[in-house]
Amino acid sequence: MTLTPQRHILMVFPHPDDEAFSSAGLIRLYRNMGVPVTYACLTLGEMGRNLGNPPFATRESLPEIRRKELLKACEAMGIEDLRMMGFRDKTVEFEDDEKMVKLVQDLIDEVNPSLIITFYPNYSVHPDHEATARAVVEAVRRMPKEKRPVVYGVAFANNTVAEIGEPDVVIDISSVKEDKLKTLLAHNSQTAWMIEENNKRVDEGQPMSDSWFHYEKFYTITFDEE
Repeated sequence: MTLTPQRHILMVFPHPDDEAFSSAGLIRLYRNMGVPVTYACLTLGEMGRNLGNPPFATRESLPEIRRKELLKACEAMGIEDLRMMGFRDKTVEFEDDEKMVKLVQDLIDEVNPSLIITFYPNYSVHPDHEATARAVVEAVRRMPKEKRPVVYGVAFANNTVAEIGEPDVVIDISSVKEDKLKTLLAHNSQTAWMIEENNKRVDEGQPMSDSWFHYEKFYTITFDEE
């Protein structure tokens, strides 16, 4: 699929590494084209289940480690405008909905994006993912139809395809797969196990997983009145 020209891209995800798995390739492609990108990362992922493989972090040191990893990941993607929004991991779901909508509205008003990338409501598994998706979609829904940016949703629940079909946006990122790999590697505390498993596949003569390094897939989120 050919990339659609963009004025400015806004990514909104709750955790460091959400962007690496979902959209690092797409972002690198757009940055190579000179498109500005703002990344609003709501938390530092300080409650992440992994502490490195082998472990090198503790619960006390993990927030700062993940902050540095996020900066390194943004460098790999070419993102110069990173916003660390300061929410606590695993508590985004408990934030007031209107507060979260206002946060997104303020970001939209500031950067005037033509494309927003976030999670797809009801198909992104984690409660913080769902709260983030809900806020973004509601913020855009409240905008005048003619001023709304396009919204790409990332969905990976087991029932996604059965219930809402195949993604309508499929991007070949093979030309920047090394940049995506660097982004994943940047989040070493969380992804070391995955990289090790992938390296084993390569050593055994199997190709790198298509799901990580060849294609990124999104759903264009639509609104009820459209």
